[in-house]
Amino acid sequence: MKSTALLLALIATPAAAQTTSPPTPGNAPPALINPPPPPAPASPSPAPDYKQDASWLCRPGRADACAANQDVTVIRADGKQKIEKFKPDLQIPFDCFYVYPTVSLDPSPNSDMTAGTEEKNVAAFQAARFTQKCRVYAPLYRQVTLTALQALMQGKPTAMDRAMAYADVKAAWDDYLARDNNGRGVVLIGHSQGAGILKELIAREIETKPLVMKNVISAMLIGTNVAVPTGQVVGGDLKRMPLCRADGQYRCVVSYVTFRADSPPPAGSRFGKVATAGQSVGCTNPAALAGGKAVTNAILGAKGAGFGSDTMGPWSSSGAPVTTSFVKVPGLISAECVSKDGFDYLAVTVNADPKDARTDTIVGDVVVGGQLLKDWGLHLIDMPVEMGDLVTLADRQAAEWRGIPWKTRK
Repeated sequence: MKSTALLLALIATPAAAQTTSPPTPGNAPPALINPPPPPAPASPSPAPDYKQDASWLCRPGRADACAANQDVTVIRADGKQKIEKFKPDLQIPFDCFYVYPTVSLDPSPNSDMTAGTEEKNVAAFQAARFTQKCRVYAPLYRQVTLTALQALMQGKPTAMDRAMAYADVKAAWDDYLARDNNGRGVVLIGHSQGAGILKELIAREIETKPLVMKNVISAMLIGTNVAVPTGQVVGGDLKRMPLCRADGQYRCVVSYVTFRADSPPPAGSRFGKVATAGQSVGCTNPAALAGGKAVTNAILGAKGAGFGSDTMGPWSSSGAPVTTSFVKVPGLISAECVSKDGFDYLAVTVNADPKDARTDTIVGDVVVGGQLLKDWGLHLIDMPVEMGDLVTLADRQAAEWRGIPWKTRK
């Protein structure tokens, strides 16, 4: 029962965590609509001091979660494998500010400031690869926990405090600007709860401050609904930062929610649609900013998508073991931003080929008790299906921000 309850809490994460405002009937499960009034929020630990390195999950130059091994096994169409060693650039010219999704298993409604295995693992899988191109700063923060979300799903009162989570990230951002930025360009990166907090941070603290805005290269707000007026690229949740739509563009937003192409969002899905009339969810494909279907540079977990996902089977017909934590399967996965039945999302296709020795399936769907929950799409692998493209795009945008046209960059 305990593991089932935790899984239910996990799958509640995106709807409750992707925004700091109350969930709406259009994007939240019934248990999250009009929950019983919670008691007064209680802090599990004092407000963090981000001048202390212990308040950070990742900082440059440390042997922390973002220094995890990123070697990847490349599996070709003929089934042959090779290991690609992770090699950071010798010159790291820009920064990345990363806010992790809902992962905390702490028993309190908001997490403490101790990095558990879950925080370390998600940073290793979502943020560490960016250290190839940028200095990664990732604050610990007192996020809304899986425990609190489990209580909500059960209709119980909870003292979770979303404002606390936002205030922590804002304090970390302010500290980063004061101590570490020094005029360097910075890419904002977040997933799910982390992306929702960054969206609010941009609206409140970045778009309204030109001196801060000028150093923002781009924002990668993955696995959350970013509203824009239908047919437009800016003017909904964010007033000045548009969706990224062209090579050479920077100071823009990359955002998408992911579904399988052959399993689009069902009616009532919490992702891909907003309740505000005249607005839609923005979708940008890092592999094809201008639109259209493109093969992605996916970098997937060798054993699967983690907690809440089925275990990944053999990657090729040979059954050869994979010894790295990550796998690349060149040409196997394609993605395209689509609008269908009122939803806007990144549609992912596995390019199955009988002549291809590799698997015809990937995991990433949310599964509970053997039941696949289609309304969650591929939320568990929102970032992995485009990971290589996200890193390359951040590097390309940083070059353009510095005034170095990407095509001339060596």
